[in-house]
Amino acid sequence: MSHGLEARLKTKLVVQAAVRLCAQRAVPIIVARRGDEDAGTILVKLNRGDLGCTVLAQTRGNSGELAWLRATGEAPVDEPTADAYIARQVARDPDVWVIEIEDRDGRPVFNGPVL
Repeated sequence: MSHGLEARLKTKLVVQAAVRLCAQRAVPIIVARRGDEDAGTILVKLNRGDLGCTVLAQTRGNSGELAWLRATGEAPVDEPTADAYIARQVARDPDVWVIEIEDRDGRPVFNGPVL
């Protein structure tokens, strides 16, 4: 099957679903930057307080499935480092969405494995 024919949800709908899920869990979430509503990629800044931040970048796995890449590396980074990474990505891709989640437990709100 061609990956081009795979039905993909519009980015705006994926983000709205994450916002609703966080609201149900009483987890603070902010859409810090709106990108392309149909096909923008998503960056998630997962802020775990004094445990640090991880930026997850939306990607595709080997067979085309949605996955998340720890864009700032395996270990958490401080907030200024995470913000600087996000700023570089936004400068490169004006269609990107930026979602900020404050959750000390770091629970996933988007489908797909973290690579």
